[in-house]
Amino acid sequence: MSETTISRDLLDGSAGELARALAARQVSALELADAAIARIEARDGAINAVVVRDFARAREAARAADAALARGERGPLLGVPMTVKESHDVAGLPSTWGFEPFQAYVAPKDSIGVARLKAAGAVILGKTNVPVMLSDWQSVNPIYGRTVNPWDPTRSPGGSSGGGAAALAAGMIPLEFGSDIGGSIRVPAAFCGVYGHKPSFGLIPTRGHAPGGLDGAPVPLAVVGPLARTSADLALALEVLAGPDELEGVGYRLALPEPRGTRLADYRVLIVDAVWGVALDNEIKAALAALAERLERAGAKVTRDASRLPEPGRSREVYMGLLNTAMSRGRPDAQPIDAHRYMALLDGQLALRRAWAELFGEFDVVLAPVMGTVAFPHTDEADWSKRTHAINGQATPYGEQIAWPAIALTPNLPATAAPIGFTKGGLPIAAQIIGPYLEDRTTLAFAGLLEREFGGFRAPPPL
Repeated sequence: MSETTISRDLLDGSAGELARALAARQVSALELADAAIARIEARDGAINAVVVRDFARAREAARAADAALARGERGPLLGVPMTVKESHDVAGLPSTWGFEPFQAYVAPKDSIGVARLKAAGAVILGKTNVPVMLSDWQSVNPIYGRTVNPWDPTRSPGGSSGGGAAALAAGMIPLEFGSDIGGSIRVPAAFCGVYGHKPSFGLIPTRGHAPGGLDGAPVPLAVVGPLARTSADLALALEVLAGPDELEGVGYRLALPEPRGTRLADYRVLIVDAVWGVALDNEIKAALAALAERLERAGAKVTRDASRLPEPGRSREVYMGLLNTAMSRGRPDAQPIDAHRYMALLDGQLALRRAWAELFGEFDVVLAPVMGTVAFPHTDEADWSKRTHAINGQATPYGEQIAWPAIALTPNLPATAAPIGFTKGGLPIAAQIIGPYLEDRTTLAFAGLLEREFGGFRAPPPL
């Protein structure tokens, strides 16, 4: 099979389709790796998404995958090329988090997630760009430079998993491994028009995803998870990645519940288009309303009532307290939090988790915007207090948009970002599908139903 045929027929497909083609020996892993590398070399110059390239070792891994396939071995991702976010440890590669003092750090071993992907047969082509310390909804840093959005190079691809989302949208790779503590999977997915899944907290171990090789307790709120061009690929990756760390694995086994429904008519849906009083672009609001109407026509039971969200004021207080504690740890100017105040935040989080569990007795999923804006223009302003978003013709504070991704973060819930349309200017619009704790298969299945009934990823025009 020629590279041209591979590029046309397979590289634009899903990771699952590639895995099936490999298992059927319709293509070799080395051919796929070479074709994906050629795409990166041809397309990434204008985007700057795949900033750490490991092509020689990828080809070695592809040859090993071909040998395994020839022996009759099979694996969920055996021979499938992909990338991972720069912040994930990959043995022998830099893991700088875009932070210049970490520039010389090379990971001695794979993170748990990367090790599981490799064990499933994935061929890691390299690592994708991030903002400094993963702390922005842009993906720019002094080590690797700026990643641009394939839909409009003057705009952000999102952050902090922006490089991966851009690479997916541009057709360079079919699967990416990201992370999320403030929308860092869902926002890039939304801005680039792809899919992203923020798993239930603790579902995928985060060991090996820490700055400078630190190895400590899991960070509150923080999760790692997949991005892809189809919801089915998110589910495929989750099955590979999910499960307890080795300490808990002695006695615990994963047994995620099946989805709550097999068709849209099975679902009770709560639509939320207001939270914390923050701004929401009218086109996003209209797209969510149009989705609600289509769901009703498909037989879903839809309720539009943002006031049903459990204790939004308390949720904001708990989320910001936990986030600021996690993100400021180790900084010279940080103000340490009192231990008892921190325990009170954990108490508040538990109360919210219980309230959400009660809400999911009445609803199966909650649909909300991923952010109040679509992909926004790049900004070099370092001071967040001076940054703004232009929403509905008004300048609104940059940081307040954390409210939308925080809906699912405070109660540790799974949330799947899925494309639902485009603005009049041609930029992607997405919704986040929030589900009950550890019912990740429900949000993924619902995303799949939306994709099947209403359409999913659409590729941007070449830059």
